[in-house]
Amino acid sequence: MQPSFSGLRALVTGAGKGIGRDTVKALQASGARVVAVSRTNADLVSLSKECPGVEPLCVDLADWEATEHALGSVGPVDLLVNNAGVALLQPFLEVTKEAFDTSFDVNLRAVIQVSQIVARGMIARGAPGAIVNVSSQASQRALTNHTVYCSTKGALDMLTKVMALELGPYQIRVNAVNPTVVMTPMGQANWNDPHKAKVMLDRIPLGKFAEVENVVDTILFLLSDRSSMTTGSTVPVDGGFLAT
Repeated sequence: MQPSFSGLRALVTGAGKGIGRDTVKALQASGARVVAVSRTNADLVSLSKECPGVEPLCVDLADWEATEHALGSVGPVDLLVNNAGVALLQPFLEVTKEAFDTSFDVNLRAVIQVSQIVARGMIARGAPGAIVNVSSQASQRALTNHTVYCSTKGALDMLTKVMALELGPYQIRVNAVNPTVVMTPMGQANWNDPHKAKVMLDRIPLGKFAEVENVVDTILFLLSDRSSMTTGSTVPVDGGFLAT
């Protein structure tokens, strides 16, 4: 079931590390031309060396004007993965304006902005397309100290459904993937406490956290024609967490 994206151009945000970086590599290996977006130029430099031919684009998606300028001339895009995200963990009573603003700017507002730019291009060309938003199991379950993160991902799930509703008539599919804890550097940093990890693992029927490839495989499926009748869905990659 290895999908082929030959002749298609993809854009991946948060491409410097973790899920985004491996998604770029998988898309390129499947024949796509890939625009890799990251705010960290050093990550793009190393990615370009690892994957010659990738088009690096350095921009901080929290900056609306800079994003508009950077992506305004990005050219035709057929596949979009909105992966960029931040996880700023604070107890509810200690949530700061800065954490709130940064989280919603990156995890939600940037998804709207980038998707608008890409979808308008698809519609102008009369071309079908597929968009995958990287959400989280935290969109559907309350987690201690995740007030703002849970809120952004809950909003992202609903955004996914509204995008699917409004873009469907243009043959643009929009879905979300909702992973459990993934063993990226961010996941390892936030879940390195053995007690905290055990509490989560005890709620996962498969008894383990996700590997990056588990999420990437689902993203590729949702981008591919293998899922041509799937849109507006939130697809768990959670080892059964949301079933408990």
